[in-house]
Amino acid sequence: MKTTKLTKLFACVLTAGAMMLGLSSCEKEPATPEGPKTGTIQGTVKDNLDQPVEGVKIEISGVDAAVTTAADGTFKVENVTIDRHSIKFTKPGYLESSTSVSAAKFVDGVATVDVILQIANAKITGRILDAQAENTPLAGVLVSISETRNVTTGEDGTYLFEDLLIQDYTLTFTKPGYPTATKTITPADFVDGVATIEDFGMGAVEILRGLTMNELRNAEKWYYNAYRGGRNGDDYPHFDWSTDFMCTLHGFVGWWEEQNEGTTIQIRNRAEDGDQERPADDQMFDSYLYGSKMITDDNKILTVKARTHAASAEAPCHWSVMVVDLSEADPKAVVVGEKQTLASESYTDINFDLSAYVGKEVVIAIGTFRMETGDYWKQLVLRRLAFGPAATTEWNWLSGKEVTGLEGWKLTEEMVRSTTPIDQKNITGISAVGGDRGNYRDAYQSWRDAGHIGYWWSFMPVKKDPEPFPSEGFVIKTRHDASVDFTKPEAYFYAKYAIADGSNKLTLKARNFNGTHPTYFGLVAITEDMQVVPVIPTFIPGEGVENNLGESVQNMLYKFINDAGGQNEPEKYASFEYDLSAFNGKNVVLALGVVKGEDSGTEDKLCIHSIALN
Repeated sequence: MKTTKLTKLFACVLTAGAMMLGLSSCEKEPATPEGPKTGTIQGTVKDNLDQPVEGVKIEISGVDAAVTTAADGTFKVENVTIDRHSIKFTKPGYLESSTSVSAAKFVDGVATVDVILQIANAKITGRILDAQAENTPLAGVLVSISETRNVTTGEDGTYLFEDLLIQDYTLTFTKPGYPTATKTITPADFVDGVATIEDFGMGAVEILRGLTMNELRNAEKWYYNAYRGGRNGDDYPHFDWSTDFMCTLHGFVGWWEEQNEGTTIQIRNRAEDGDQERPADDQMFDSYLYGSKMITDDNKILTVKARTHAASAEAPCHWSVMVVDLSEADPKAVVVGEKQTLASESYTDINFDLSAYVGKEVVIAIGTFRMETGDYWKQLVLRRLAFGPAATTEWNWLSGKEVTGLEGWKLTEEMVRSTTPIDQKNITGISAVGGDRGNYRDAYQSWRDAGHIGYWWSFMPVKKDPEPFPSEGFVIKTRHDASVDFTKPEAYFYAKYAIADGSNKLTLKARNFNGTHPTYFGLVAITEDMQVVPVIPTFIPGEGVENNLGESVQNMLYKFINDAGGQNEPEKYASFEYDLSAFNGKNVVLALGVVKGEDSGTEDKLCIHSIALN
């Protein structure tokens, strides 16, 4: 009974306590949750030259509206939650920058962020072509320079990257159905802040380094059988700076120079361009010269007259001649004979048999191999490329049989037959870029596109060197002490044309530099069946030139005096008009040369202003 009473009493106390707690709870006000605290993000944006940058767009995560910096580079964004935020800074011409702030960055509600933007106003631009569709523009190619920077080519195949630093880049080109390709850009590729990349063909296999089959189809033609390089006077005038025009060609890939000893093909070895990191490769040329040539029985033996620089018996220059036969189903670069080594400071004649390609137009490449990674540098010095029916030795002229009636001209029947017709109908003798023995590469390189005679016609310095750079035109001339000879020119140019209606009238504009002694010259047409026909012109003296003379000599040559004419006075050159219609339907070699017609005691000059075939 006692226990029961105590239990009941304890229960009553608990009940009362619970009631009191309940009353207390009902009387207390409910807690109001605190809202998020806000603050300010502010700061200054400067460039890497410590100058404030105005107009920088600032985007803060969690903030709907962007702001831009003021003229002094400052910015302020208020009512920002005190929390973690990412911040991005962008402006054209500057490298994008980003940072972040955490809640701890806010001091008394303010987070200060100062940023330096790298000036980045360089550009990379180029065009992608479809090598599977005759090099038409290729749209939809993804071009990337990093994981986050990419653009897509438009309908014209072009792409553009802006706001870049001048530095190394690797461009990656991707498109479904095409092999992925890459292109390396170095600071040296930027000119005035812009790296303009040559047209890049996708979809074709590289046959020679940097060149696909479609590019090789458009290879520069080697119209003639001899190309000489260098600035020395070996065997003057046959090998002299003013007669050696190998560096007028445009088929050079990699490093090359025109030096005294010849045109040099060099291993690329600039440390600053990363060349020394290139792997050894004895399959693909490091640097080379290439061109397209029709091979016949008349020119099937190629003789390369060469020497080396920076080579020794222990470490020779490794090089070769390769041929690409584009008529094959799967064209490849094939080594002619064996790969070559050379370590000679003396000129050496090395012969290559192209008989396997007779009847075909093929691409011929002559180049050097990088045999080591690291500081590796060799030079292959090309003094002459000579194509003939047999090897050409020493300093001799091309091998073959001289054309009957043109003995002493050094013009062979093989040269007449195998010279390729040219389509360039308008020829100039005036070089838009000046030059001299010490510096003429830029001038000679300009000749192809200018239609210059030194590129489009082949020069033959039989007895006398020319003057390539007078302002009045290209001068071929006689020796001052030469004997009178009507049959052999002292020097001449030649080229082959397909004569037909619309291209059977040739007009030569020229002058001499003597008002007393005439210049004797002639134009000879040689057909492929070796008919030799002198052509006599109609003479038209220059406007207002009173001291003039024009006479046919023995129905073979022409002598004239017209000592006026210049770049600003083109009307004062004499004009010589030749009717070639008798050769319609034929390929004809035209040879224009100067002879010693009188004992004048001086050099007799023919200054060629222009030649037009119409």
